[in-house]
Amino acid sequence: MTIPLFREDAYLSTVEAAVTGIREDGGILLDRTVFYATSGGQPGDTGHFERADGSLIRIGATITGETKEVIVHLPEAGQPVPAIGESLVLHIDWKRRYRLMRMHTACHILSVVLPYPITGASVGEEESRVDFDLTEASADKAEVTEKMMAIVSANHPVFTRWITDAELDENPGLVKSANVRPPRGLGRIRLVCIGADGAVDTQPCGGTHVSETQEVGEIHVSRIEKKGRENRRFRLRFGAMPD
Repeated sequence: MTIPLFREDAYLSTVEAAVTGIREDGGILLDRTVFYATSGGQPGDTGHFERADGSLIRIGATITGETKEVIVHLPEAGQPVPAIGESLVLHIDWKRRYRLMRMHTACHILSVVLPYPITGASVGEEESRVDFDLTEASADKAEVTEKMMAIVSANHPVFTRWITDAELDENPGLVKSANVRPPRGLGRIRLVCIGADGAVDTQPCGGTHVSETQEVGEIHVSRIEKKGRENRRFRLRFGAMPD
């Protein structure tokens, strides 16, 4: 198991960690990490590890292993292999991560404006998408964008808290995904909340997010696509909506 420091502090961009294993595919296992592993539609972090002699090991992807608690750091081709027990200083690509944090938070805000079951999602640096079980064909890009920006501008706090599996069973409405359930087995579920006491939104999520909605910045719905009879795909992009 790797201690996932990003779950408690998404703004932690560097930390010292020890190598606990090297996989056959070259993946590096650590005792703890700030690197988010691909999951829930959010891509894993990239960056580099700094060795004691100042040389670098460049990381091209981060994924989960046999379980969500095993985080695997995949080096780019031709990188040196560290020794078991070696101490490394981890550095994520912060500029990329922060854009993903802003985008992921925007996707949560979109799910507030459109309170329908989510059938799929993908978070990207430039564009994200969220698919909804929605038969209405008349959704308006400008109207949805305006409602999203009202939440962004209100600068609501964004924070996490934990509940037990039993508490989630008692509140099934917290789960917005139509076909994916939060991972169980640890006895507790991580919630991402927006607004005082989570009044704007509360839903299970293991991703990284900003701490205030204002940090999302200007965002807009760039396109609405029909994906089947009961599925609508909403694409988000940074910046103002084009005229």
